[in-house]
Amino acid sequence: MAEYQTKDQLITNSKIIEIRKKKDLNQNNFSFFKPKATKRLKIPLDTKLIFFRQLSVILQSGIPLSQGLELMSENISNAAFSECIQNIALNLSSGKDLSNSLKDYPRVFDPIIIGLIEAGEAGGVLSEVLERIASLLESKSKIKGQITGALIYPVLLLVLALAVSLGLLIFIVPTFEELFNGLGAKLPALTQFMLDLSRLVTSLNFIILTPIVLFIGSFAFKQYYSTKGGRNFIDKLILSLPLFGDLMLKSEIASMSDTFSTLTNSGLNITESLEKCQISASNQIIKNIIQKSILMVTEGQPLSYSLSTSKFIPRLFTSMIKIGEETGELTFMIEKLSDFYKRELDETINVLTKLMEPAVIFIVSAIVGTIVIALYLPMFSLLDKI
Repeated sequence: MAEYQTKDQLITNSKIIEIRKKKDLNQNNFSFFKPKATKRLKIPLDTKLIFFRQLSVILQSGIPLSQGLELMSENISNAAFSECIQNIALNLSSGKDLSNSLKDYPRVFDPIIIGLIEAGEAGGVLSEVLERIASLLESKSKIKGQITGALIYPVLLLVLALAVSLGLLIFIVPTFEELFNGLGAKLPALTQFMLDLSRLVTSLNFIILTPIVLFIGSFAFKQYYSTKGGRNFIDKLILSLPLFGDLMLKSEIASMSDTFSTLTNSGLNITESLEKCQISASNQIIKNIIQKSILMVTEGQPLSYSLSTSKFIPRLFTSMIKIGEETGELTFMIEKLSDFYKRELDETINVLTKLMEPAVIFIVSAIVGTIVIALYLPMFSLLDKI
C-alpha cells in the first residue's frame, strides 16, 4: 500500500476532516438539494487536466495528498466534483490508496489514469506519473480541439447552404411565381422544379413533418450505432471517407501512440498498455485492431506483425515499431511516432481548412446561382419571343 503521510499527519488529518464532515452535515441537515458526487459523475477533459496538474504540484511541494485535495476541493466551482474530491481526501486519510479511491468514480477517472497511478504507487514515482497524466490529458485535449475545429467547417457549410436555400425558397421564389402566373408563359423544367420546391418548404405538412422525420432519423441512427454491427459499419465508413477519413485515422494513431508511450514509460507491460489503449480508442475499427493485437502478442507474436495485418494501420507505423522491437527501443520509437503523427495531424488540418474556405464560397454561390438562373430563364424566353 502506498503511503502519502506520516502516522501523526494521518491522525491529525483524520480528525480535521472528521470535524469538517460533521460541520458540513449539521449545516446541510435540512437541505434537499445538496449535490452528490455519484458514480455517474462526468467531468470535462480540461477540468481533469487542471486537477492533475495541481495534484502533481501539491505532491512535489511535500503537502500530504489528503490536505492538498481538501484545499483543491474548496476552489473547484463544480459542486459535484468538489464533493468527489472531498470523498477521495477522506479515503486517503483513512489509509486507502489514491488509485483505489479514484476507482469509486469510473466516469471521472478512466482505467488509463488509474492504471498509471497504480504503476506510480508501485514504483514510488507518483509525482512523475501525475505529471505524465496531465501531459497525456493535455495532448488528448489538443487533438480533440483540432478535430472539432476541422469538422466545424463542413457543419458551417451545411448550415449556411441550407439557410441560404431556404431563405430564397421561402421569401424570394414565391414572388416570382405570382409574376409567372400573370404572364401565362410555359415555364422551363428548372424553373418549375424551383416553384414546386418552394411550395413544398412553405407548406404546413413540411413544417410539421420535418422535425418528426429528423427526430425519428436521429433516434434510428443512435439505435443502429449502438449495435456492434452498426458501430463497425459506421466507424469503418468514417475511416474510408476522402480527406476526413485520413484525418480521423491520424488522430486515432496519434492518440494511441501517445497513450501507449505514456503507459510503457510508467512501467506497464505491452499487453496492459494495449488493453488501456483499446479502452481509450474512440473508433470501433481501431478498438478491433488493438484487440486482435493483444491476442497475437499474448500468443508470442511481435506487436509490429499483429498491427500489420490490418489495412488501416499505415505501413510506416508498423515498420518503425518493428525497428523499435529489433533495437530494444520500442517505447522510444512509439514516442517519436506519436510526435510524428501529431505533426501530420496539424498539417492535414491546415490543408483541410484551406480547402474548405473556397469550398464554402463555391457551394453557396452554386446554390444561389442555380436559383437565380431558374427564376430568370422564363424572362429570357419571353424576350426571345418579343
